[in-house]
Amino acid sequence: MLEKTLPVLPTADPPAEAGQAPQIDRVSVDDLMSLVPDRGRTPVQIGAILILDVGAGLDPAQLLATLERRLPAVPRLRQNLVHLPLFSGRPIWVDDPQFKITDHVSVMRCPSPAGVGAVLDVAAGLLMTPLPRDRALWAAALVTDVGAGQAALILRFHHVLADGVAGLAILAGLADGVGEPQDSPFPRPRPTHPQFMADAARDGLRAARGFPAALVGFARALSQFRPALVSRLPSSSLNRPTGPLRRFATVSCDLAEIHGVAHSNGATVNDVVLSSVTGALHRLLAERQESVETFVLSVPVSFRRSTTGQHLGNRSGVTPLHLPGVGEPFGRLRAVARITAAAKLNPPGALNALLGPGFRLLAWTGLYQRFIDHQHSVHTFVTNLRGPETTLSLGGHPVVSVIPLAVASGNITVSFAVLSYAGQLTVTLIADPETCPDLSRLRDLLQGELEVLAGSVRPPGQMTVRDREAQGS
Repeated sequence: MLEKTLPVLPTADPPAEAGQAPQIDRVSVDDLMSLVPDRGRTPVQIGAILILDVGAGLDPAQLLATLERRLPAVPRLRQNLVHLPLFSGRPIWVDDPQFKITDHVSVMRCPSPAGVGAVLDVAAGLLMTPLPRDRALWAAALVTDVGAGQAALILRFHHVLADGVAGLAILAGLADGVGEPQDSPFPRPRPTHPQFMADAARDGLRAARGFPAALVGFARALSQFRPALVSRLPSSSLNRPTGPLRRFATVSCDLAEIHGVAHSNGATVNDVVLSSVTGALHRLLAERQESVETFVLSVPVSFRRSTTGQHLGNRSGVTPLHLPGVGEPFGRLRAVARITAAAKLNPPGALNALLGPGFRLLAWTGLYQRFIDHQHSVHTFVTNLRGPETTLSLGGHPVVSVIPLAVASGNITVSFAVLSYAGQLTVTLIADPETCPDLSRLRDLLQGELEVLAGSVRPPGQMTVRDREAQGS
């Protein structure tokens, strides 16, 4: 993500005293953006694959019990999203008195031929399967027998529950080392109709007082993004209506090497990723007999550095970046760094202020799916998160790697999710297999772009993956 220096959010509010009205926890306006695509064909879900070192064995029941004990650290994992009657305000989160962890966590043996590739295929199927709306909006699958001494935990959440930064807070709340959370009264009483009506009235008054500022923000956003909204990208195979299936592929590299090349070129790790993505896409399209030299990438901008398991939801916007895909790799990297540095000067969330009302109107009129199936404003999405710097463990099992998961909807045929974890940078490529049948080729091209840049800081004589493959052949 484009970096913003923002304070850590406070811890959870204290529980209501006996006799007090229950706290009303509404989705935010930013959260509403993730509910709009719910009427589309593609589930709005994000997640991660945790590759676990289980040594000589794994007791699934014990790991399940560990997860259940830690759920109070992330209250949202035991809450339902409730839509209210007209004029009652935005949806609210309420404790689910029927919550059972076995409704959310399943155990399965890794399909043949096992390995991380098989886990990626399982995860792709799960992320394209909608979560039941009558229970907490998350699920997990524990995949055993992935490889020698390895298992995988596939976590997925509806986007309204968490954005990327909040997803990391969920992981932190479930991991070892933070102590068992204190159990709080559960379930808390659900607000009554008069209570949430009164809260909606107060919310409306606050919105009315903030309307002048919101109007100014809308006008600034319109001025800032008018060129991107009125321009139309030339037709390319990156923008085609997509189907109900997805495939995942991954590229991993040493974070220290990427950080080194970024630092030596006045760039960030995110700039290295973006430059490598555009270079790989340019080469892939050239092989498809297409010519695109500048790519428009939709890049999330987080309004917070971190959060806690008690404060999830969405606090992010998106920024469209026009980035070069041609030129010498280091020159292209420096150009990307200049463009992203300028983008950071823009007000955060400006595009959300502009698109939010429009997207909700499209959803209300039933035209949202048609819009995203035929948009020609962006080529792809790239989200990049800074994860934990040290190795986590879950139920006593070290998490050896974390693979980020996301799904793009509409006519985006391939997108990218990026996460740094414990000294490793992992890029997940997400593609529709019908409109992007050459995903493995794109993976190789992206690996090559990253290796060219990382090679400038690699010790002499150290071989790249490509060098080792060539030597083996």
